[in-house]
Amino acid sequence: MGAIISCISGRNGQPPSASPPPAAKRRSSVSSRRSGGGGGAKAAEIDEQALAAAAALVLGQRGAGGAFDRSASVRYAAKRQQHGPPLPRSSSTRPRSLADPELQPQHLLAKDLNTKDLETNIIVLVHGGGFGAWCWYKTMSLLEDSGFQVNAIDLTGSGIHCSDTNKISSLSEYAEPLTSYLKGLGDAEKVILVAHDFGGACISHAMEMFPSKVAKAVFLCATMLANGHSALDMFQQVDLYDSLTMDTNGMLQKAQEFVYSNGKDRPPTAINIDKASIRDLLFNQSPAKDVTLASVSIRPIPFAPIMEKLTLTEENYGSVRRFFVETTDDNAIPLSHQQSMCAANPPEKVLRLKGSDHAPFFSRPQALHKTLVEIATLPPAQAS
Repeated sequence: MGAIISCISGRNGQPPSASPPPAAKRRSSVSSRRSGGGGGAKAAEIDEQALAAAAALVLGQRGAGGAFDRSASVRYAAKRQQHGPPLPRSSSTRPRSLADPELQPQHLLAKDLNTKDLETNIIVLVHGGGFGAWCWYKTMSLLEDSGFQVNAIDLTGSGIHCSDTNKISSLSEYAEPLTSYLKGLGDAEKVILVAHDFGGACISHAMEMFPSKVAKAVFLCATMLANGHSALDMFQQVDLYDSLTMDTNGMLQKAQEFVYSNGKDRPPTAINIDKASIRDLLFNQSPAKDVTLASVSIRPIPFAPIMEKLTLTEENYGSVRRFFVETTDDNAIPLSHQQSMCAANPPEKVLRLKGSDHAPFFSRPQALHKTLVEIATLPPAQAS
């Protein structure tokens, strides 16, 4: 999403006047768990998952009713059982590289590790701008097989959340499904927040509000902002970098289309993503089936939250352990800019996904899973 709005750097408009906040919903998605071995059937199941998820999303957005079953393919488990053992879960059908080895979840965790003995075994996945909970389907399956409780949040106006993107007037409104989830946790409950892209600003806002409920925060090629900065500030720097280096051949400018639901004389209300540009910009290392899923699932990005400057304190936001995960082949937020964010607002640790584009949950799901497990299993920080 970051690259999509980078060319707005010259605009001087203010956020649109606040509209009455729409009724916010929280969507938590936990896929059904099943077991199976490896083999050639992986391509069949991943195709089935992608098509089922895309079909369910389209039906949900057209008002067909019913919850979006992000693991819709499991409905056919009984039919598969008639013809043999259940199909195995797959992360991708592309040829494997050394950067993303195919590992079974049990190989990623110590055999004697019980996730219930960790500081927390609850992981909350927060999507980036334009995405939805649907983008995490591979990551959710792998983490659940490793024993974690996983929730994927649809932010306001994203995924199957029914709010109109053009009417979102603030970051707090956009992030309300996440903050509502955290507010509902018990006093002793903690979670690990994992954010992608613009979701980084959302979890930063949540960390400021509920620091005692966040054990760790993971920024996955995400907007890790310092106090007093907005996502717009960061993306202006990305635009400047692109202008100086010409690395993306104008992809940034081609991939965005502003929406002016309040009139051309007012600031944009949302940003549409050009479907013809997403492969090269966001998914340059991702399997074709996942690009197809994204092309029918991505929704407009609300503009007002991007312009909002964050208020972050050392006492709240600063008390949460932060980790940043770099993506080396990212055309949306270049690696050098990811490193600049880390230098300006240093996290506890920086990890790297080699060969990943801006969507590592598609292009490097196994390596991403291993990285998240590594972070989750770090012991609690010692009190100073």
